[in-house]
Amino acid sequence: MTPVTPREIEAIWRTESRRVLATLIRLLRDFDRAEEALHDAFLAAAEQWPTQGVPANPRAWLVSAGRFKSIDRIRRKARFQTIAAELSLAEEAQMPPEAEPIADDQLRLIFVCCHPAIAPDAQIALTLREACGLTTEEIAAAFLAKPSAIAQRIVRAKTRIREMGLPYEVPEGDALAARLDQVLHVIYLIFNEGYAASRGDAMLRADLSAEAIRLARLLLQLQPEADVAGLLALLLLQDSRRAARVGADGTLVLIADQDRTLWDKDAITEAAALLRRAFAQPPLAAYTIEAAIAAEHALAPRAEETDWSRIVALYDVLLRADSSPIVALNRAVAVAMRDGPEAGLALIDSLAAGELASFRYLHAARADLLRRLGRKSEARLAYEAALQRTEQAIERQFLASRIEELSS
Repeated sequence: MTPVTPREIEAIWRTESRRVLATLIRLLRDFDRAEEALHDAFLAAAEQWPTQGVPANPRAWLVSAGRFKSIDRIRRKARFQTIAAELSLAEEAQMPPEAEPIADDQLRLIFVCCHPAIAPDAQIALTLREACGLTTEEIAAAFLAKPSAIAQRIVRAKTRIREMGLPYEVPEGDALAARLDQVLHVIYLIFNEGYAASRGDAMLRADLSAEAIRLARLLLQLQPEADVAGLLALLLLQDSRRAARVGADGTLVLIADQDRTLWDKDAITEAAALLRRAFAQPPLAAYTIEAAIAAEHALAPRAEETDWSRIVALYDVLLRADSSPIVALNRAVAVAMRDGPEAGLALIDSLAAGELASFRYLHAARADLLRRLGRKSEARLAYEAALQRTEQAIERQFLASRIEELSS
């Protein structure tokens, strides 16, 4: 085995920690105990791997190290307290795990977090935190909520699981289908954080996008239904533009200005096939309609040839399936592209006093339409409002450049 550097261990943490945690949660049946075991395992790796090298299967090594360190903790605790249940768990954790309906523990954990006994918003927050490793700040950005509120939801969800003794098992049949919508939503939010990170220096987090696509593929094997195929198609279409979304100088490139030769044609072709499959199984789910909208962009040879009338019509259908203000905002932008900026601006202004009042993309979209209308002072104020609400470095750079352009 080749010795490893601390930086390489950090890279393994980024790629393997959530999967290791998911398996430890299954084996130890406790979120807090599993998180403690995860950190113990990586501490052991940091001590041993620099001299002994990385084992052939680092994930299995980490699971084994974390599991047995947790068992040691339980046994030490049992010297002072009689905890029969925990000792029984320690013995069980040493046994080989039984075959599971889902081979991937991370996807399995998502289904566990989405148990119907947990409040829906807490299900998603817990899953994003435990299964995917997003911070409370990143989750809050996805929910348009305060980080403190998200932290409380996660604590309540863990407490609920512990107090009710909810089983760490995969549901089957109707019970599995009943959790599917929440699981799809979680995978979608994972991808969104990778597609447009809510904070930090990098706008793209390819690791999160790839993980969401991997989970969607696994889910499609488990549940070969139209809405799962539609979600995977949507993720592939959005991810197909990744190489063109940030320029060589590190600046944001809007879709109209992207070099379309950099788009991933294989991903677009695969997504188109999935979309045909989903459309053949009505009724259409929201993710399938979103994928159809993304396909209109992906299949247009040039930005000027985008069929905005078709896109607006698809948004009209989507609003009936998902009447969220974010869908309404996206439709307003499409209307502006079809009918002109003034028409889109009227729609955006009608949304500005509602749930999206603090949404950075609403202010950025409004600023762009004002700029196109030549209303420079108003556009500058709108860009400044977007900048105040943006913690992502590349987006901040783009907004600042627009403000500077309008100021000069």
